[in-house]
Amino acid sequence: MLFVGAVASRLPAHGPVTPQAVDTSKLPDIGEAILTKNPYRGNPVAIKIGESAYGQNCARCHGLDAVSGGIAPDLRYMDKGEAGDEWYMERYHKGAVRDGKVYMPPMGPILGQKAGWAIRSWLDTKHQE
Repeated sequence: MLFVGAVASRLPAHGPVTPQAVDTSKLPDIGEAILTKNPYRGNPVAIKIGESAYGQNCARCHGLDAVSGGIAPDLRYMDKGEAGDEWYMERYHKGAVRDGKVYMPPMGPILGQKAGWAIRSWLDTKHQE
């Protein structure tokens, strides 16, 4: 058991992260153009898909159940509804880079717009003032 502990202490906190695919086939098609308003707001199917997608792709940095542990922004405090949609989708698609450091990878090109809006729909249910 000591060997496992010695090896584990040398491993980095986390390496490259591979996004997990999100099945959005049950959601209505929304086309290719990037939307600035959530077409799935309040859609129970989108909310369920978004919850799963968040857990698989976002929780490792933004926290379980959208409660951040301080590594990344707490997404419960984003502007709710249309007020925060455009900012959210911009960050989702382009990620966040400062001084050449990637703070958030661009998820939109990997997971797609439908998954992004499903995640946003679920996040709206977690909103805090």
